[in-house]
Amino acid sequence: MSSIAIYTSFLRAILGLVGVRPQSVEIEPGTIVHIWAPSETAKKTTNNLKQAENKPSKPAVVFLHGFGFNGILSWQFQVLALAKEYSVYVPDFLFFGGSITDRTERSPAFQAECMAKCLRKLGVEKCTLVGLSYGGMVGFKMAEMFPDLVDSFVVSCSVMALTESISRASLERIGFPSWVKHLVPDTVEGVKKIVDVSTYKSLWMPHFLYKDVFETAYNINRKERVELLDALIVKDEDFSLTSYPQNTAKRIHLLWGEEDIIFNMEVARNLQEKLLAGKAPLHYIEKAGHAVPLERPFAYNRQLKKILVSLHGE
Repeated sequence: MSSIAIYTSFLRAILGLVGVRPQSVEIEPGTIVHIWAPSETAKKTTNNLKQAENKPSKPAVVFLHGFGFNGILSWQFQVLALAKEYSVYVPDFLFFGGSITDRTERSPAFQAECMAKCLRKLGVEKCTLVGLSYGGMVGFKMAEMFPDLVDSFVVSCSVMALTESISRASLERIGFPSWVKHLVPDTVEGVKKIVDVSTYKSLWMPHFLYKDVFETAYNINRKERVELLDALIVKDEDFSLTSYPQNTAKRIHLLWGEEDIIFNMEVARNLQEKLLAGKAPLHYIEKAGHAVPLERPFAYNRQLKKILVSLHGE
């Protein structure tokens, strides 16, 4: 058993103590979303009404992961910090973790549709999204497509859409010719480069651990992940601004790693000022890069808790 598998088993036990457990939700034949959710939603029911009755009463917070680790490895520190006050949901996107589909769609809109269907099957009527990087792009689609479900949104190190111009500038900053070369590595050294690019301080890990990460997180569903990245790029002329009702109500917040080089602070300010009309507050965390929830979890959690209190009250 790999060290990642052993750690995940340990994490499962710890999360069970705070009332969060994994389950698989079939949203349609051939499409299954794996999600960590409040324990009460996992009660086996065959009746949708009974399932809805099991939904938690606390405000729902849904964490959307980036293009690397699965959901729970990406957001483990936030789940442990928030599970007492909030009903926490952490899905795996399709082709990450345990989520699969036999459909051919690969767009962020399709991911958004599947996440929304999963949440509704678990009885979630309104939620706050917290999206990192790729998860932020899917989150923006969810906010656009399902405004009745997405009440508010915390965006970390992401953009509305990965347009060709944003993509070119980002790849130039990190020194890669394409997102596939960066995010679908074919060697252990490629995983090390992802970590170097995503963090402010160099993170030392033993080679065997990088090897485990490569084999368990990056060396699976490679064809499908390439297709996801291909479907992510939007031509500049095809991108149009979207008016989000959440933003109009000042319920979108930006929470950034100040030293992020993939989507830097200039990108964050452009998102705030030009795309969100200056209505979304911009918060940032010093000495943190793109993977800010993992790199500086305590600082990130403090900021996130303040934002959630402002959105949901005491």
